[in-house]
Amino acid sequence: MVGTVAPGAPGAPRTLELHEVHRFPNRPVRVGGTLHWDILALHQGVLDGLRAAAEAARAANTRLTSVGIDSWAVDYGLLGADGALLGNPVHYRDTRTDGAAEKVVTVLPPEDLYAATGLQHLPFNTIYQLTAARGSSTLAAAHRLLLIPDLISYWLTGVAGTELTNASTTQLIDPRTRDWSRAIAAVAGTLGIDLSLFPPLRHPGDPAGNLRPEILSATGIEGPVPVTAVGSHDTASAVVGVPATSPDFAYIATGTWSLAGLELDAPVLTEASRRANFTNELGVDGTVRYLRNIMGLWMLQECLRTWEAEGAPQNLESLLDQAAHATPLRSVVDAGAPEFIAPDRMPDRIAEACRRTGQPVPRTPAETARCVLDSLALAHRRAILDAQRLSGRTVRTVHIVGGGAHNVLLCRLTADACGLPVVAGPAEAAALGNVLVQARTAGVVTGGLPELRALLHSTQPLRQYEPSGDQAAWSRAAALVEDVGGGRAGGQEEEPCA
Repeated sequence: MVGTVAPGAPGAPRTLELHEVHRFPNRPVRVGGTLHWDILALHQGVLDGLRAAAEAARAANTRLTSVGIDSWAVDYGLLGADGALLGNPVHYRDTRTDGAAEKVVTVLPPEDLYAATGLQHLPFNTIYQLTAARGSSTLAAAHRLLLIPDLISYWLTGVAGTELTNASTTQLIDPRTRDWSRAIAAVAGTLGIDLSLFPPLRHPGDPAGNLRPEILSATGIEGPVPVTAVGSHDTASAVVGVPATSPDFAYIATGTWSLAGLELDAPVLTEASRRANFTNELGVDGTVRYLRNIMGLWMLQECLRTWEAEGAPQNLESLLDQAAHATPLRSVVDAGAPEFIAPDRMPDRIAEACRRTGQPVPRTPAETARCVLDSLALAHRRAILDAQRLSGRTVRTVHIVGGGAHNVLLCRLTADACGLPVVAGPAEAAALGNVLVQARTAGVVTGGLPELRALLHSTQPLRQYEPSGDQAAWSRAAALVEDVGGGRAGGQEEEPCA
């Protein structure tokens, strides 16, 4: 993505434009039974994107001002003493972390781990990945550990660092001090974790080096061009990209995952918060992303992939239209259940969950899609209710950003489930949040998050959905999910979100 920010006419808001110049696939690869990221292909995609950005800049008679990198969380690459990558990073959906949480519990009980790091229990958190990798020859040979966006940044600049918003997803950071957790450091050796493998922490807006000469040569970019640290966890950038006009908002960053929660000034580290499985990830400008990870549109994406592999491909637009006319809340599943994390057989696993709970089994792709979207709307409702209860905050508007902002049915169902207005857009919130942090660092824009969001609100196309439908039906469905989920997500929700 290439973003431009410029002054408007006197008295008018600045303009903010985002141009997509290149997009490349991210295809995991399974080798020897282990699921890996194809990190070299991703790096090549970045280079191709930089080359396209340079061409676009020349065509517009301008030049690139800055580069910022964000990606997903928790995964990492290991470098040897010579700086060479020791192997393709392992995908967080790989099964190697099975049983790792039980090993961590023996030295740091869940209550103590949450009090120290405030992070939601997810079986693939970096602390569990490193525990699972203990004793491996690759980890033993490592001299440096770089989270995925930091690895790409290192290859571009030769400067190593650990950006804080992404580091906060490792379950190794104390959200109060915004530094490595002393409690984790005290037991790291027992778990086989060496915190010295991480390079120094840096914050959004910090310099991360300049593009190396060979990168400039390979991409045709006119240097020097700085790389700026942004909210390198894509959700951190996406939350910057929420076009809220007041502080009483909740956000749902939608895509493969739905990240639903609030922006706070301080973490919530109570036992009730831990039981509700809320996470305290760090955001831009000293904020805390208080949220719950929900399975997200991954479930629908996997259904589409399965149907295509079975020779029955579905047109997404047609499928969603059929799903909109399917019986509402006929069957629902717990969108936070670990049984939906792994790839493959998603329609079968959804059917099995419905059968196990005595609900009608979806008979068609449209009924399966409706089950997924009803279940996601319920999970959004539950997360926003719980976030208010646990933080003491009140929500008056829900913002859906990311790819799910294009899904009209999901937005409408979320408004109905929550009993609150939903503002959908922008779909490219992460890229916009990334660009805005870079622009502020370069002095093109000024102000804090409210000013950046005001620019978004005045320049980006948004759509609002008002709640409708039967709140009692949503409450009954929510109670069913609570029962079958065994209270996994915690909290009671007999009232609408408002």
